[in-house]
Amino acid sequence: APILGEDRAVLAKKLATPGSRYVRLARQRTPQVWKQIKDLRKALDAKAAKAPKSKPRPNVLVGIFADKHSKRVYPNKDLASGVLGFVNSEGRGGGGLEARLDKQLAGKDGKLVYAQSGGRRVPTADTQEHPAVPGTDIELTLDRDIQWMAQQAITKQVAESQADRGYVVVQDTRTGEILALANAPGFDPNDISKADPDALGNAALTDAFEPGSTSKLMSMAAVLEEGAATPATRVTVPNRLHRGDRNFADDIDHPTWHLTLNGVLAKSSNIGTILATEQLGKTRKEANQVLYSYLRKFGIGKPTGLGFPGETAGLLAPPLKWSTSQQYTIPFGQGLSLNAVQAASVYSTIANGGERIAPTLVRGSTGPDGHYQAAPKPEKTRVVSEKTARTLATMLESVVDDKEGTGAKAKIDGYRVGGKTGTSNRVDPKTGRYHGYTASFAGFAPADQPRITVYCAVQNPTKGSYFGGQVCGPIYQQVMEFALKTLQVPPSGAQPPRLPVTFKPGE
Repeated sequence: APILGEDRAVLAKKLATPGSRYVRLARQRTPQVWKQIKDLRKALDAKAAKAPKSKPRPNVLVGIFADKHSKRVYPNKDLASGVLGFVNSEGRGGGGLEARLDKQLAGKDGKLVYAQSGGRRVPTADTQEHPAVPGTDIELTLDRDIQWMAQQAITKQVAESQADRGYVVVQDTRTGEILALANAPGFDPNDISKADPDALGNAALTDAFEPGSTSKLMSMAAVLEEGAATPATRVTVPNRLHRGDRNFADDIDHPTWHLTLNGVLAKSSNIGTILATEQLGKTRKEANQVLYSYLRKFGIGKPTGLGFPGETAGLLAPPLKWSTSQQYTIPFGQGLSLNAVQAASVYSTIANGGERIAPTLVRGSTGPDGHYQAAPKPEKTRVVSEKTARTLATMLESVVDDKEGTGAKAKIDGYRVGGKTGTSNRVDPKTGRYHGYTASFAGFAPADQPRITVYCAVQNPTKGSYFGGQVCGPIYQQVMEFALKTLQVPPSGAQPPRLPVTFKPGE
């Protein structure tokens, strides 16, 4: 019992099973454990040999034997564990890609059929042998170094903020390939018994949350693409705005602001976003329908296509079901929900010239015959024109680079960076009520020739700041800078163009 780490009474009960000639005492123990049992059996054999015939001491371990089994080993421990998943006690995929691709990875068992007599094989009898077929090797799009950095950064921030959890998504803007998908807390798939059950999934795909101000990019995309405004369009933003059954305010108390549309995004004004999206239609109903069509094209409310177990498509009700309040909150990112990969994909779409490429995690596979099969090409959707995408990229630079912007902590020396902060009320999954905040930051670089998108979110930070720019801006900066250098992306040459943020009335 001490060798197996089991209770004596439990083992005794198993051995006393009536009518059973075979009992499994333990499973998936290491070779070292089996060696200890063999050494003990050998010692008992020696004692039995020395015992007088009048008092025999039979070896109680004589019937104990071990079956060999294979075990999945994860040499990188918790690195990308949310993506890879784990193998359960039956040797089958129990989560992540291990579960989704279980049939391809597992292969097929072999079979040998032969005749026997007296417990021995009959040499002259017919034999049927079906050799085992090895499983398929799967090549992922993840970059191990970038994954490591993303995981280190988000794990540290979740601990420092005493948050519930967090995620970082890094995506190649040109191909849709996911270069990193990090969750905190994580788990070591080598020992599932010690893992927190809440950490076993891939939260970056299974958590649905309200994105907050990072969602304003989609609202601005609709406004620009529909020709309802330009970056220089003047928007007078009052201290309070009454719409429907509510009075709306911005995150900070302010006098009347005189902002351009670019300034509305740079200063992350909820009121300014409401006023801008009202221009999408002659009526609020028409404007809602136009905005909804763009949100859908960006992939909101639709599965990512990655096919992960437990993945959420998020929530986006059709406009006719929007409440009076939602008609005004959805434009600035509340009243809808998405997952972290969907959020990253929105920014990759703008970085890719307005064309959305479905995110991918599998690059290809090599079958047991050695043949390599590239993964199918991802689906592409034109969301906005290249002109609109370029304009939005420049506007996002104002968020990071302009003194009026909210994303100063995301700056990277030598590179032009476009991004957006997000701070949203968080729905507690246990109560279904608003409690705490979701802090986030999304963006891409270099803004003039985008290569990489990074999205970060931290759920329910309870220590220090809860604002997206403060909590996630530094993570974005750290992970993005590392990714740019790892992929040897050359620094930006030209300085970003300056778009006006404010205007003076009467001029």
